[in-house]
Amino acid sequence: QVRLVESGGGLVQAGGSLRLSCVASGQTFGAYYMAWFRRAEFVAQISWNSGSTKYADSVKGRFTISRDIAKNTLYLEMNNLKPEDTAVYYCAARKFLPPTVNDHDYWGQGTQVTVSS
Repeated sequence: QVRLVESGGGLVQAGGSLRLSCVASGQTFGAYYMAWFRRAEFVAQISWNSGSTKYADSVKGRFTISRDIAKNTLYLEMNNLKPEDTAVYYCAARKFLPPTVNDHDYWGQGTQVTVSS
């Protein structure tokens, strides 16, 4: 059974940093795209094989998506956090194509990020 389990959320002051993790289990993800979403909006995506990335304009330059293939883990490094970044963050996976809110193969349970002003 494939599972995506997020962790690393919490409460942080504006300007602070957090690193989210998403552990993927149940299969290998070589042909997959993985992504982070919040409030049903796209945040960032990565190709598991090539490592190529894409970001929403609202997080470009502040957030970094990465993956550790050996650990089957997806990360989202978030710096210079703003109150508007407050949301539940979800990781998602889809084979051959980038996942979207409506088109994905797997979706995690989410981790809450709260940024205080």
